Amino acid sequence: MNLRSLFLQHNAQTSPAPIGLNIVSAAGCYLHDADGKKYLDLIGGISVCNIGHGHPAVKDAIKQQVDKYTHIMVYGELIQSPQVLYAKMLTQHLPENLNTVYFTNSGTEATEGALKLARRVTGKTDIISCNNSYHGSTLGALSIMGDEYWRNAYRPLLPGVWHYNYNDDQLIDAINENTACAIIETVQAEAGVIEPRKEWLQQLKKKCTETGCLLIFDEIQCGFGRTGKLWGFEHYEVIPDIILLGKALGGGMPLGAFISSHQNMQSFTDNPVLGHITTFGGHPVSCAAGMAAMQVLLGDQLIPQVQEKEALFRALLVHPAIHAVRSKGLLMTIELESPEKVLDTLHKCLAQGLFSDWFLFAANCIRIAPPLTITNDEIKQAVAILLNCL
Repeated sequence: MNLRSLFLQHNAQTSPAPIGLNIVSAAGCYLHDADGKKYLDLIGGISVCNIGHGHPAVKDAIKQQVDKYTHIMVYGELIQSPQVLYAKMLTQHLPENLNTVYFTNSGTEATEGALKLARRVTGKTDIISCNNSYHGSTLGALSIMGDEYWRNAYRPLLPGVWHYNYNDDQLIDAINENTACAIIETVQAEAGVIEPRKEWLQQLKKKCTETGCLLIFDEIQCGFGRTGKLWGFEHYEVIPDIILLGKALGGGMPLGAFISSHQNMQSFTDNPVLGHITTFGGHPVSCAAGMAAMQVLLGDQLIPQVQEKEALFRALLVHPAIHAVRSKGLLMTIELESPEKVLDTLHKCLAQGLFSDWFLFAANCIRIAPPLTITNDEIKQAVAILLNCL
């Protein structure tokens, strides 16, 4: 059997027609398949590879850590320098109240840990979330996902979860003495890149403070420079009580985190002891890779270039078939007339060496979230192919 047949037989599939590209290498903004074809990557592993594929600094950090040790013991009991140093680096670039890191394996596990933390700290149970929100696919994260199409097959879900529209004052009004947390994407990604109103976020924070509800910002997709600032919340002058990180956090390795105050995190240490545990969360190789990637992100001044590259994309993306372009930095959506038009265009793009994707809650939109290292020439090349396919 060839590799494609083995893939279809032995790897669990998540769609009836997987793309099935056999990628054998990746470097910078390009993927290379087994037939020698090169693809310009416009999604970067879904906002994971912010400094590009296969960066030498990340590979060196991985090799050096592997030579020391990989897994040694469950998270939290032994001092592991990759975890400690990366946690220190992250908190040095966050507001003072976000000073203690709990590393997980993924973004969805960060969501689960944050929900537990909010209930434990507040002693309350209810959770406020948004329609068309995405925070992961495990059962708790699925419960707060804002779309019944994905939720319905797995009911019953967590009780006490209430969904409201993003940017809607009804969400703020719904927060009361029973609300443990409000969990919000700083920029809604899977909805097709929806930005919050600054005043709305500030009113949301005010209501959370008044009621003792914790405000959780999900920065899993929009963190690490994706929006043109290191953290998305910096655009809106609102500081959360908990922040969720993932995707680019690991520099291409699996890693997630939820970050809060030391006082809040202490609630996991007793009654019960081991209030939240993980076997592989904060894996030392992943932490070493993530720290190296963040050093490159900051040291190479990639974030200050994001808005200029966003502007170039927007200036070039002009075509009668494009209904709208929405963006926050290099998190962008191209709205077409229908999901069918999107799939047709994506297939044509693949044939011409351009790799992109769509959104869970905006199937009539093409996703643009390339590595932040993409050059102006690569942007022009990508848009030329896309417009030709349209």
